[in-house]
This record gives sequence, C-alpha cells and structure tokens, in this order.
Amino acid sequence: MIESSIGTLEILMLIAVIVGMIAQRLHLPYTVGLVLAGIGVAFLPIPLEITLSKELIFVAFLPPLIFEAALHLRWAELRKDAVVVLTFASFGVVLSAGLTAAGMHAFAGWAWPSAALFGVLIAATDPVAVIATFKEAGVKGRLRVLLEAESLLNDGIAAVAFAILLTIAAGGSITGMGIASSLVLTIGGGIACGALVAGGILLIAGKTAEPVFEITFTTVAAYGSFLLAEHFHFSGVLAVLTAGLMVGNIGPLGSISDQGREAVLSFWDYTAFVVNSLVFILIGLSEAEQNFAAVLVPASAAVILVIVGRAAAIYPLALIFARNEKLRVSGKHQHIMFWGGLRGALSLALAMGLPADLPHRNEIVTVAFSVVAFSVIVQGLSMLPLLRRLGEVPAKQ
Repeated sequence: MIESSIGTLEILMLIAVIVGMIAQRLHLPYTVGLVLAGIGVAFLPIPLEITLSKELIFVAFLPPLIFEAALHLRWAELRKDAVVVLTFASFGVVLSAGLTAAGMHAFAGWAWPSAALFGVLIAATDPVAVIATFKEAGVKGRLRVLLEAESLLNDGIAAVAFAILLTIAAGGSITGMGIASSLVLTIGGGIACGALVAGGILLIAGKTAEPVFEITFTTVAAYGSFLLAEHFHFSGVLAVLTAGLMVGNIGPLGSISDQGREAVLSFWDYTAFVVNSLVFILIGLSEAEQNFAAVLVPASAAVILVIVGRAAAIYPLALIFARNEKLRVSGKHQHIMFWGGLRGALSLALAMGLPADLPHRNEIVTVAFSVVAFSVIVQGLSMLPLLRRLGEVPAKQ
C-alpha cells in the first residue's frame, strides 16, 4: 500500500513537471494544464492509489498553501486595505451565497437547505486556485494583496456559515445569538490558535541559526496551528493564515536567522509547487469521473448564478469605498477581482463533506465539480489575456 502510494506520487509529480514545461513553452496557464492532464490520465490504464477527498484537501493540502501565501503577505500592505478586504470577504460571501442559493432553489428545484448549503460552499473563492493563478501570471502590488487576502479570509466565513447550515439541515435549532457567538468563537479561536503556535515557534526558533531546524519549525507552525484550531472546532484556515503572517512579518521572518531566511522561503516555494501540482491533477482526475450530462441544466444554471453572484459581491461593495481616495478600488481592479474569483479544491472538499442523506447530495457534488471545471479552465485560460488587456502584466508575458 505504501509502495503503491509513493509510486503514484512519483508518477503525478513527473506529469506535473512535464506539463509545466509544456505550458511554459505554449504560454498557457500551468494550473489549467494540470487539470487537463489529470482528466487525460484518468483514461489511461495506470493504477493510482491517491484520490481527492475532503480529508486530503483540508489536512494535507490547505495548511502549506495558505501558510506559504501568508508568509509572503506584508502586514503593512494588508493593514492599509484591511477594511476593504474584510468587506469583500464577509458581505461578499453573504451576497454571493444568497443569490446562488435563491437561484438554485428557483431554477433547479432544490430544497432550501440543499440550495443554501451549495450557495455557501461555492461562494468562497478558493485560495489554492486564486494564489496559483496570480503567482503564475506575475501579478503584484495592491491587486494581488486584495484578491489573495480576500480569498484567504472569505473561506473562513463560508466554513462557519456552512457548519451552521449543516446544523439546521440536520434538524438542529440555532438562534441569532448562537450564530453570532459561533462566528466570534470560530474566527477568534482560529486566530488565537495561530498566534499561540506561531509565537511559541518563533520563541524557540530564536535559539538556533541552523536552517534545517528553522524550516522544521515553520512546518510545525503551518500544520500545528491548523490541527490545533480544528481540534477545538475553530477555523483552521484562519489559524494558519495568522501563523504565516506572524512568521513572515515579525522582524526578518520572525526570529529566523538571516542565513535561514533564504532556505525557508525556498522550501515553502517548492512545497507550494508540489502541493499545487497534486491538487490540480487530482481535480482533473476527479472531474473525469463525474457524469456531467446528468446535471446539465442545474450545472449550467449554477455556473451563471456563481458568475452573477460574484459580480454582486464585488461591484456594489466597491461603491462603498468609491469616494475614499485611499481605499477606492479602481474599475479595472474590480473587473479582475470579479473574473479572478476562481473556485477550486475548497468548494469540492465542502461538497464531498455533505451528509449522505441530504436531498440532492450527489447532484450538488457533481454540480460543484462542474462549476470548478468552468472556473479553472475557462476563467483560468482567460485570466492572463484579461490581465494583459487591463495593463496589469506586460503584453508579451
């Protein structure tokens, strides 16, 4: 079993490198190439022991990806746009989820609990997909901070809402005060766990200047903060985000030595490459197993509703800051945030975690895969041309 799993990893990584080289030559998005490669591999007689699952995404993939992204976020830049980011990450999720849920109830005929759960799980833009796309395109500056930070934060809100809706769908009762306390506890607890773990790690890391030890400490910070928060049913994503921000912003990479700084950053860059590669190939493999023809109508409706919901989450909220010179989001940045709100592994993980007895459960999972396929392939392929057209990246990138 272990040998076959290692063999599968080797095959997938070899595919990832080859796809990366081909994508680079053809000037195509690497992530799109990986998904298409995964779809192709699914039809080959190759026994693969690793499959996409909620546990694999949450426990193995999300912590390193979020930590690596947070490691590069500068607190000074994030603080300037904290109000804007929080507005998009909270109210934006609510608007998008509400519109999508109402549409799926009306056009697909789904019961309200099922429609609401789908609306929430598909509303949050996925940090895995967004960060990979923007890093590949070379987007920098305020736009990257806005979209990456929003993507890192809004799934925490969506996860809390998802848990609350699951309780209601299972027949539980929850009051307005209960919702508010759950939000505060989940978000605050996640941040506290991240700060506790990162603080302890930085304190210990300051006692050594050995790069190998310092890399190990940051790895413990990434997974330790996530697992601690999830153990107490707090937001693991916000815990990792907090830990990454602290390690990356307290001094020169916290208490990590100057000698170890380059080694730590190189390690996390490579880790992000490996995990991203596995995520998108496995998404492709899973996409090939879906019966999209059986959900053609609800899937088409969902794609349209998700796009409209994303527009409702960006353009109206951007008007709030239109008269503030420091916080105003330019028109072209709004367009990129709208079209760059990609969905990915996070939405699939939540969908696969739905209870088996939920009405339309299997349909919801397949529709979620449909939306992710459209998001990664169609939006992914069109992101670079849009960025070029709007002058965010060089014309010949």
